[in-house]
Amino acid sequence: MIKKSVARNKTIRLSLKEEILCAEKTLKFSPQNHDFSLDNQIIMQDTFYALRYIPDDFADLVIVDPPYNLTKNFGKNIFRQMNADEYCLWLDKWLSKLYRIMKPHASIYICSDWQTSIVVPQVARKYFILRNRISWEREKGRAAKNNWKNCLEDVWFCTKSDEYTFNLDAVKVEHRVLAPYRDGGGNPKDWHEKDGQKIRYTAPSNIWTDITIPFWSMPENTDHPTQKPEKLIAKLILASSNEGDMVFDPFVGSGTTAVVAKKLKRRFLGIERERKYAALAIKRLEIAEQKPDIQGYEDGVFKGRHVGGG
Repeated sequence: MIKKSVARNKTIRLSLKEEILCAEKTLKFSPQNHDFSLDNQIIMQDTFYALRYIPDDFADLVIVDPPYNLTKNFGKNIFRQMNADEYCLWLDKWLSKLYRIMKPHASIYICSDWQTSIVVPQVARKYFILRNRISWEREKGRAAKNNWKNCLEDVWFCTKSDEYTFNLDAVKVEHRVLAPYRDGGGNPKDWHEKDGQKIRYTAPSNIWTDITIPFWSMPENTDHPTQKPEKLIAKLILASSNEGDMVFDPFVGSGTTAVVAKKLKRRFLGIERERKYAALAIKRLEIAEQKPDIQGYEDGVFKGRHVGGG
């Protein structure tokens, strides 16, 4: 049975029958069955097993949102917290395998919280060139009586080589100009009129405060415990890939990376071992066929938090 919800609750939920039907649309690798197209697929399997079947030089962009080093229930499986050294070894176990899968010009983004952000670069720099650390504000952080409220997560930006894609114009930020300058001829200097306001586009920084965590009245929301916002992933995909490129996510969860890649006309491959979440990914991909919009991204511009489509 699907839990009843209020009329404005847009959370995507599946009945058991829907879950089974959607899960049947995923794929699995085996020694006897691995020679099939990987374009626009969800693999329902353990990542550590499936990675052996992904070909060399496969992905133009990799986006990874691995379990943080916290004890958390993911469907029928529980990820248990480790000490820092054990977590480093766990990270290395799969990061080392991604290197051969990535094309020479490929980029990789690795999500982390404040604790795992300490160890991610230690492991990542063994295989990749560290480029930047993006810090973004989670406005749904929980308060604590004896500590600071945790509202920060990081995304580490790395590349395989010094040649890589970065589409600056695709992710420029729209700003209202309060003191517009003009050149000697009286023409606008680095700004233009839009909807009665003076606007200019500036290069994005590595601090993002415009991201809204999916919640019950947003149509992208699911019951996945660590779902990333489509807007967050859209920025990464637009910056570091081109239309038609292959975007790969080895921990795709409820499918955000695959869904955003589809909406932005990229190819995708995602791996998820939990049937419930793999089925949700399939369902969201089907919804994206009819509703390709991304909350907070309109007409090629990223809007501020809670603006448009929320």
